[in-house]
Amino acid sequence: MRSIWKGAISFGLVTIPVKLYSATEQRDVSFHQVHREDGGRIKYKRVCTVDGEEVPYSDIAKGYELPSGEMVILTDEDFADLPLSSSRRIDVLQFVEQDEVDPIYFAKSYYLEPDAQGAKPYVLLRDALENSGQVAVVKVALRQRESLATLRVRNGVFVLETMLWPDEVRAPDFPFLDEDIEIRKQELSMATSLIESMEGEFDPSEYKDAYREALQAVIDAKVEGREVTRPEEAEEEPAADLLSALRASVEAAKKSRGEKDGKAASGKGAAAKEPAARKPAAKSGAKKEPAKSRSRKSA
Repeated sequence: MRSIWKGAISFGLVTIPVKLYSATEQRDVSFHQVHREDGGRIKYKRVCTVDGEEVPYSDIAKGYELPSGEMVILTDEDFADLPLSSSRRIDVLQFVEQDEVDPIYFAKSYYLEPDAQGAKPYVLLRDALENSGQVAVVKVALRQRESLATLRVRNGVFVLETMLWPDEVRAPDFPFLDEDIEIRKQELSMATSLIESMEGEFDPSEYKDAYREALQAVIDAKVEGREVTRPEEAEEEPAADLLSALRASVEAAKKSRGEKDGKAASGKGAAAKEPAARKPAAKSGAKKEPAKSRSRKSA
């Protein structure tokens, strides 16, 4: 990995010099725009709409358009003069519990590596933060844009996760939130049963990008001159109602996980099915009032 930024964590009177690295990368299959007839690459020219002349990149500036249509031109010097106190610092503002920060605010993740002289204070702050179970709320400026961020520990390394500002998060405004939608006890019970049947430890290595693999297979087939075949999709019969769909989903989830239920060894007897229906119903009854209160609140 190659560092993309150098600065320092500012923690009280302690300064920890660090290097910043992108913690993630996209693995999408990349394409070029080409001429269908001969495969030639398509190129675009930067042309001024006023004089029609091609403009070199060195002569391009940023422009802010006013409601009147007039353009305010900003140069690199204008941006350099802006007061960015966090231009080379990661300022620690406060420490909070991790679940207090809604994940919707997170934008991008970065790793922080200490410089040689900053290794000891880095490890000290890392261990203290990890022992606290909290995350640090910080302010940082990257690429001339200041943002909030959190600092947490992952695999012994600080992870800086830049965040959106509160006014950049949209509020949900959908008609169904004002509707009084009635949920039957049986439906809630079966939905709870479906959730329980799909519980497990999260292991990201169990999942894969099937679309990317299929796309790569198409490309490989084109290269090798083979015929590209498309697998047939299995037809599914639509469920008669919501409750039936939930029940079928529970059974499918159990089957896909290879689950063996001792109470329903035969899988067909009515006596074997009855306990499975009763257990979620009892839980649903305990949660009935909170569920209704949420419906009223959103109505």
